[in-house]
Amino acid sequence: FKPVFLGTAHPRSELAQHRRVVNSQKCVRAGGKHNDLEDVGRDTYHHTFFEMLGNWSFGDYFKEEACSMAWELLTEVYEIPRDRLYVTYFGGDSSLGLSADEECRDVWLRLGVPASHVLPFPLKDNFWEMGDTGPCGPCTEIHYDHVGGGRNAAALVNQGSPDVVEIWNLVFMQYSREVEGNLLPLPQHHVDTGMGLERLVTVLQNKRSNYDTDLFTPILDAIHKGCGGPRYQGLVGDADVGRVNMAYRVVADHVRTLCVCITDGIYPGLSGAELVLRRILRRAVRFCSEVLHAPSGLLASLVPTVVEVLGDAYPELTKNADQIMDIINENEAAFLSSLERGRRIIERTVQQMEPSTNFPAEVAWSIYGNLGFPLDLIDLMLEEKGISLDSAGFNKLALEDAKRKAGGLQAGQLKDINTCLDVHSLAQLRSNNVPATDDSPKYAYTLGQHGQYEFSPCQATILMLYRDQSLQKEVGAGQCCGVILDRTNFYAEQGGQASDQGYMIRSGQQDILFPVESVRLCGGYVVHEVTALETLRAGDQVQLFVDEAQRLACMTNHTATHLLNFALRHVLGDNTEQRGSHVTAEQLRFDFDTKGPVTVEQLQQVEQVVQDMIKRNEVVYMAEVPLTLARRIQGLRAVDEEYPDPVRIVSVGVPVESMLTCDSEAAMQTSVELCCGT
Repeated sequence: FKPVFLGTAHPRSELAQHRRVVNSQKCVRAGGKHNDLEDVGRDTYHHTFFEMLGNWSFGDYFKEEACSMAWELLTEVYEIPRDRLYVTYFGGDSSLGLSADEECRDVWLRLGVPASHVLPFPLKDNFWEMGDTGPCGPCTEIHYDHVGGGRNAAALVNQGSPDVVEIWNLVFMQYSREVEGNLLPLPQHHVDTGMGLERLVTVLQNKRSNYDTDLFTPILDAIHKGCGGPRYQGLVGDADVGRVNMAYRVVADHVRTLCVCITDGIYPGLSGAELVLRRILRRAVRFCSEVLHAPSGLLASLVPTVVEVLGDAYPELTKNADQIMDIINENEAAFLSSLERGRRIIERTVQQMEPSTNFPAEVAWSIYGNLGFPLDLIDLMLEEKGISLDSAGFNKLALEDAKRKAGGLQAGQLKDINTCLDVHSLAQLRSNNVPATDDSPKYAYTLGQHGQYEFSPCQATILMLYRDQSLQKEVGAGQCCGVILDRTNFYAEQGGQASDQGYMIRSGQQDILFPVESVRLCGGYVVHEVTALETLRAGDQVQLFVDEAQRLACMTNHTATHLLNFALRHVLGDNTEQRGSHVTAEQLRFDFDTKGPVTVEQLQQVEQVVQDMIKRNEVVYMAEVPLTLARRIQGLRAVDEEYPDPVRIVSVGVPVESMLTCDSEAAMQTSVELCCGT
């Protein structure tokens, strides 16, 4: 409804015709301005997923009617005792030139709410903003005292007490926050209210905790059945020894979120909402494994119970239950292999730390980036050991990473180091008969039974190290260097595709990660840019782990460039030629030449062709073919660059072998390209 608030909705649109609306919507708060993730599990009333009940007024009723209707519903329809309800209003802010919302206060007093139950609060509590800019305004909240008994609980309102909890927020949209930070009055006044279903159910079922209602108890029972151990007791804080009850709440909450998001087409991934969901899943897996000591697969086994609880309201959950379980199991298996390694790294680092020092940011960043640990998960693991993270250092590393991504740079390009072998080093390697790197394992991935790609680690030997433009047999701890291996499963940057990232570990030393930040191909040698956390030596045996999420994102975007290339030729004609592309985990760029300008209609046709091919979900075929034979394929697309012999061919929907006969026109009907990427 934001266009209505800002007056940007077209006056003839259906949206602009609404004056009063009521709705229920699925909400996830786990990132951005309204982020409840770190609170979930610690208390009994925050959730990542919840159902929001709302009523809206667009230039129609305002404060008097909104407050009156809310009070009537709660006290007369739901028959909630009036003496258990407290209301708050905006107490003003002199820095913004805003006075207290006395109009709202007076409405509540006229409705019969005692003055002792009508409380002013400052900007942070009673002024609601959608984001850094946009519609905003003062709000009034209705809080419920779970204890009651005639006591005065005014001092507990907005104090984080589990006994006095906000159940309804009525926002009066009066202003628009501009980019400069100033507030401008909206031409019309609007109302946006939100009441969490879970908190309302807690009140109506006369419970003290959301997790004691029938929205959660079946899930908590299923968790107990799946892992054994003590039952859920509703304990919080210091009373919750071992954080078992917190784990119950985290898992119950997070599995609901996973079910709803996956059903709506959001899957655990590398960026945006997908990355947030990935963190939620991994947080749940960690609590299952390390706190509840549950067997693998517990999280997915809870899906049928979630469907039973929510399926009537959201029938789409029932249809997608099997898919949800498969996706959860796949992601859990991937994370469990990293979880134990991360735990050992943290324990080893803590043992080596000086007393009263913070956990080093570099180690935390390595765990965060290379093992996919959410930051709040790292904080929790450190908190359990009574230590804190060097947050300032971590934030600095995060800022550097954001700048790198914004500039389209590889990780190593922010550092003053050149890991590309110069001509003298290449000559020295060859004169010493150091063999070129076998990088064929980069294609040694398989498709699992549920359709997910599986990447195996690669065993390798360090042949030589490269630093300060010279080959070296040994590099000390803390230094960044190039590592040349006899074989690798890492993809080196070439052909417009960004290199893999990941890490290596030394054989027999599982608790130290050597982050691989970028990979380059220099004269047949694959050079891995590595930060040596301990001394590295030629002859060391190592195991290589590719960042699977980053590789998959690059694979997806690379396939998208192939589809786009075919679609452009299909729509614009055979005179369309690719001139380059750039593929990273976050984005893709495709450069091409064609005769004449491209119209909007043609772009829409290109988009439709690509979408149709994606919807058909066709198999992507790959095969190595002698270069001379490959060039005979009709319609084969190849960029003007040097290709190896034999060359790799990638085809969508049609097996490569069927295209190799002289009279085959199969390649004219789909995307077929020479490709050295992944």
